[in-house]
Amino acid sequence: MLRMRRADIEGCVHVTELEKTMPLPDTLFCAQQIKIPPELPDIMKQFTKAAIRTQPRDVLQWSAAYFTALSKGELLPVKERIETPSAKQKMDAGLTPGLLKVLHKQLSAKGTVSVAELKKKWKDLCLPEEQLEAILQLDIFDEEVEWMKILALGCSMLGESLLSSMKHACEILTQDPEGGAARIPYETFSFLYCYLASIDGDIPDEKIKAFLQKIKDDADRQSGMVLLRNFQSQPSTQF
Repeated sequence: MLRMRRADIEGCVHVTELEKTMPLPDTLFCAQQIKIPPELPDIMKQFTKAAIRTQPRDVLQWSAAYFTALSKGELLPVKERIETPSAKQKMDAGLTPGLLKVLHKQLSAKGTVSVAELKKKWKDLCLPEEQLEAILQLDIFDEEVEWMKILALGCSMLGESLLSSMKHACEILTQDPEGGAARIPYETFSFLYCYLASIDGDIPDEKIKAFLQKIKDDADRQSGMVLLRNFQSQPSTQF
């Protein structure tokens, strides 16, 4: 034991003597020499606010997507506000109206997007992959998908009926302030409604035509725009 301790001591002395002979580095840093980019505090402040609003399920994965988008000048994967889950919505339900709206902002300008890009944006928001797979199985898609159809199917995941799905679509697509009339053009409303009705497959054509005619009559009196109140009074059990 004494012999081992002596060897250890001699080794330490040897290292210490060796360190004395090593040249000092050319640059020694002190607090005054560390340069912090002036824009860094604001970047971190905005990042923190975005994380609080978005509440990502995987902070590290979302952060990587956030700063990648920031560096490329792309739209950030950030919600407009914190969402309060409804009584029927689970905290870990995945897709929410706010997240679907983020995807719409990121992908709608292209009209048609690749499934690969859709999956990447979906993953960036830390959404469950199986939820997107369930959406894609509701219709026959190739490697390219029409974004508005994906939006409609996403709304159908959020809604309990066709009309409640259309409510989500109007609230996501409208330019009105939150809590307002949620107006969207009749052409957009008609396209989404007809598409979801075709996916449903149980609504007779004459009923679809009669419903849309009533909505169009209202829209014609409202500069071609459909308002939530134009269809929210309809019995949702029939749609």
